[in-house]
Amino acid sequence: MVNIELVKKLSQKTETKIVMVVVDGIGGLPNPDIGRTALEAANTPNLDNLAAISSCGLVEPVALGITPGSGPSHLALFGYDPLEYEIGRGILEALGVGLKLGPSDVAARGNFCTVDESGIITDRRAGRIPTEKNRQLVEMLRSVTMEGVEVILEPGKFHRFVVVFRGQGLSGDIEDTDPQHVGERPKNAVARSPEASRTADIVNKWIAGAREVLKNERPANMVLLRGLASLPEIPTMSQAFKLTPAAIAGYPMYRGLASLVGMEILETGLTIQDEVNTLKTHFEDYDFLYVHVKETDSCGEDGDCTGKVRVLEEFDSYVPEILHLEPDVLIVTGDHSTPAVLKGHSWHPVPFLIHSRWVRPQGAPGFGESMCAQGNLGVFPSLGALPLALANALKLGKFGA
Repeated sequence: MVNIELVKKLSQKTETKIVMVVVDGIGGLPNPDIGRTALEAANTPNLDNLAAISSCGLVEPVALGITPGSGPSHLALFGYDPLEYEIGRGILEALGVGLKLGPSDVAARGNFCTVDESGIITDRRAGRIPTEKNRQLVEMLRSVTMEGVEVILEPGKFHRFVVVFRGQGLSGDIEDTDPQHVGERPKNAVARSPEASRTADIVNKWIAGAREVLKNERPANMVLLRGLASLPEIPTMSQAFKLTPAAIAGYPMYRGLASLVGMEILETGLTIQDEVNTLKTHFEDYDFLYVHVKETDSCGEDGDCTGKVRVLEEFDSYVPEILHLEPDVLIVTGDHSTPAVLKGHSWHPVPFLIHSRWVRPQGAPGFGESMCAQGNLGVFPSLGALPLALANALKLGKFGA
């Protein structure tokens, strides 16, 4: 059990620095061809050496057996109970592309997708169309208007975009239209509560208009909406934990999540090298720096175990540069597992490593699922990651007399 309210009370400002690297979807399952996970198969000498002088374990992002989305699993790592703060993905995407949201706005993350002649989804991501094509399609969608409601559109990366519905009396209490599987039809937007019925009707009318605009396009001839939601109230990491935090993330959703909890969003590129260079540039300016590595998750979702191995090996090559900065605490973990054999997120616990001068090194033979399962931290909730980081950074006072 992690008592975050107690952690908040004990938090104190110090000069020590924490770096948390979230390698998205790092966890996996053994590939049937090789009998090892991508992390176990990857040649990662720097992570392996680091594991030997660190404490290791496995983290449960939300709860035993629960497959998490990226939003709740990141929130837990940042010290927020994902069951208390349920945040729609649309809000995170909208904030991530720099939109300013009001309390009655309803935001959604959109995917351009491919449907066949009968309306069945054949590709939920439209082949990950180029970002430039995405921008052209978003411009086409601006022609779809709704009476009495402003529709705000912003392109994202590849197949992703953001749509915000702005008007009086709107509610984000609406089901996704993405069925999450190919071979099915896009769902209708369905209100979860009577207050959201009007908004659901507006969303469905907009989707119908989008379908008409895109009908002659290939491969992106339809849209799917996920994470419809309104802006929640949430304390910042500065307010809750007395941190001065910053985020280094190239993708909008993760920038949005970091923005929501009060992190300064640092401009960076999409490559690991870009992000490490950004970390070097701004290391002295903040006491908590979150670095997000995305492509491990993308490869897992595409069923590309070889690609996931390649990204893990690339990240490993930059570990010495991160260590050279001498952070007081370094965490390497993931937000969730994305096994290539499942082509999606899963419920499996995630490898976790924490390094500081105050850990009890266990001499682990490497950094991987099986080795972390034997680590001295055991299996614990992701919600415990930030308290561990704060404690190792000497940012928590003593409890009691």
